[in-house]
Amino acid sequence: MKIYNTLTRSKEDFVPLEPGKVRMYVCGPTVYDFIHIGNTRPMIFFDSVRRYLEYKGYEVNFVSNFTDVDDKIIKRALADGVEASVISQRFTEECIKDMEGMRVRPATTHPKATEEIDGMIEMIQVLIDKGYAYEVNGTVYYRVKRFKRYGELSGKNLDDLISGNRALLVTGEDEKENPGDFVLWKPKKEGEPYWESPWGQGRPGWHIECSVMSKKYLGEQIDIHGGGEDLIFPHHENEIAQSEAVSGKPFARYWMHNAFLNIDNKKMSKSLGNSLKVRDIAARHDLKVLRFFMLSAHYRSPLNYSEDLMEAAKNGLERIENGLVRLRDEAEKCPQGLAEGSPVVQAVQGFCSRFEGAMEDDFNTADAISVLFELIKYANTLKPEETAREDWDALRQTALELGDILGIGEPKAELLDEAIEALITERQEARKAKNFGRADEIRNQLAAQGILLEDTKDGVKWKRA
Repeated sequence: MKIYNTLTRSKEDFVPLEPGKVRMYVCGPTVYDFIHIGNTRPMIFFDSVRRYLEYKGYEVNFVSNFTDVDDKIIKRALADGVEASVISQRFTEECIKDMEGMRVRPATTHPKATEEIDGMIEMIQVLIDKGYAYEVNGTVYYRVKRFKRYGELSGKNLDDLISGNRALLVTGEDEKENPGDFVLWKPKKEGEPYWESPWGQGRPGWHIECSVMSKKYLGEQIDIHGGGEDLIFPHHENEIAQSEAVSGKPFARYWMHNAFLNIDNKKMSKSLGNSLKVRDIAARHDLKVLRFFMLSAHYRSPLNYSEDLMEAAKNGLERIENGLVRLRDEAEKCPQGLAEGSPVVQAVQGFCSRFEGAMEDDFNTADAISVLFELIKYANTLKPEETAREDWDALRQTALELGDILGIGEPKAELLDEAIEALITERQEARKAKNFGRADEIRNQLAAQGILLEDTKDGVKWKRA
């Protein structure tokens, strides 16, 4: 398996720190509002990375945080006249709903920054004790010139970064030893949440949060660290500086970053008014379509969102889903008995091999989707009455396993109106016969299919939920 490593700027063989196990950290969203479409690309992509690694038999410890203390959260809380925790709790819950809609599985652990403050204080103190950090008037800064490899991940030159910010020192607007130094702890301001620390009341800087949460739940060294390419500098660069200064060990073996997302060929930004929220998309499309759209391009390639492309993604997903439904429904027509030397078995092996080849070449989900299309196309050429049941089942099982890696599955079968009416009639007869157990079973069966019943004096009325 090959992974493109941002740190080395090359594809490398994937060799985990511990055989059979993968430790993986992906930076999560700052929960001050409904998540926007840019948040979803790393969520969806790294969910499929995790699924594939598990498919290959790895035990994956997957950690993705919620940043629930931040300037944006505080600003929103002050504007709404509520505590910051009210904002962060609300939008954490809303984010989880969107993730469920996109079929993103919960991480092994979803730590929240506010629950890990003690660990942050401890790590900051270690950095101070080791000479990597210093305190000025209640603010603690990281001394970047002390960390010799600073800039290695992003390819930025520290001297250039410092000279570019020299004006801060000249005007006296900054208390830092060097303009490149970044904040580990900041003193509280009026109306802001705060915690007690050796440097006074305050709150942590953004970068220290991920270093602490990664260390706590995954250990000092991890296999894969992921996120959007906008996080390479300064966030991930600073994580490396913090974590490695404390441990003296390489922080992450493989750094993976997804490319930017554009909206109608324009960079997404608030200033352009094209920051599209997932809830806006959900009003027009099932979010599983958004997932399919995101995976239809290689994660390191820029991706453009438009309604035309979403419609194309919807059509493509429906082709696969319809194929999965046919594989399920036609199985009953297949004769029993496995034909010796069946070409179907060989075809299934070929599809698996090509799918795995795509995923093991830096997780090329676009090519993996193409293989799934090929499998469905092949299945559509088979005649059930001329195909052994075992062959048909092997095709279906393979399609479901490979589809699941991408978050694609059989759509729920929707009951026809005639079937609903027949069940309601059976329920009424069961109630007349005082077979209330059967009547309740039918009600529950219909409810599971999204059919709600209402018993009225004029009879039973029903509607789809």
